Amino acid sequence: MYRTSRQIYHRLLKAEKIMLVPHRNPDADALGSLSAFSQFLRGLNKNFNAYCATEIAENLKVLPHTSQIIQNEKIWQTVPPDLIIVFDTGDLRHAGIEAQINALPKKACLINIDHHATNEFYGDYNLVARDFSSTTETLYNFFKHNNIKLDQIMATSLLAGLITDTDFFTNSATSRTALRLGAELISGGGNLKLIKELVFKNKTIAALKLWGAALSRIKKHQTLDLVYTYLTREDFEENNVPEELSEGISNFLNNLSEGQASLILKEMPDNKIKGSFRTTNDSTDVGSIAKALGGGGHKKAAGFILNGPLQRAEREVFETIQEKGQLTIND
Repeated sequence: MYRTSRQIYHRLLKAEKIMLVPHRNPDADALGSLSAFSQFLRGLNKNFNAYCATEIAENLKVLPHTSQIIQNEKIWQTVPPDLIIVFDTGDLRHAGIEAQINALPKKACLINIDHHATNEFYGDYNLVARDFSSTTETLYNFFKHNNIKLDQIMATSLLAGLITDTDFFTNSATSRTALRLGAELISGGGNLKLIKELVFKNKTIAALKLWGAALSRIKKHQTLDLVYTYLTREDFEENNVPEELSEGISNFLNNLSEGQASLILKEMPDNKIKGSFRTTNDSTDVGSIAKALGGGGHKKAAGFILNGPLQRAEREVFETIQEKGQLTIND
């Protein structure tokens, strides 16, 4: 990791036009990484832009520099980058930028900074730490290996990803290094109060009604020992709530005492179905199931996108789990 960090840093110094990219519907880890890196590039007086293929959740816009993220894909033609850095993304499909990269007049250097176990190592440089709690932990080590001092903005941004991906140091991603890093970032000026507001004060009455729809439909597949639910396009439209405000439901389902794993399916535009797996069971690997469905993630948290309708996608998930021999890992 040290060698790759140094190589990326030296390649970065040569770049003239840099593009920073989080995955679609970015979470606090993806945006925290982009925010910290934006602050770093400003210190270097580098010319850069940030692009996201989807809108940014309102509560996450409190993170520094996220207000400057561009959704208009024309930026790729008007300011074609010679260096692209993708954060928190196991594959380019999840970033939604394959077409933009292929349309560039000249090949750009691609840097992949991530922590997902299913990362496809698609970059010219791949800084991927699969044992780390978050992409912001990976990025912290990049800064450390290059003797880059963190300011308060960088510390807060890195802390946002660390805290949200460990669910406030309560889930299986929590490690000794993550706990030590959290203490260091707070000591270095990381704004814990800001992050608490980002996480906990992001619900509206309409959003809670949407959650109610999902919770009212919870079922258990007895054979697979899987708890699951779903949301339709009508649910989102009737409550006038964007999809990103339903992201916490999958983590909430992790509190259930029943089932080896939980699943939520969400009907998206263009007849796509977005699925999110969660588990706290050490003998369960939802990442391998998600990968078999064309997605990816971690052993205990993973996602995928299938073609609709909902019933067809639900059937495909169940059949895939059965084909792989249920959810339990065979030691």
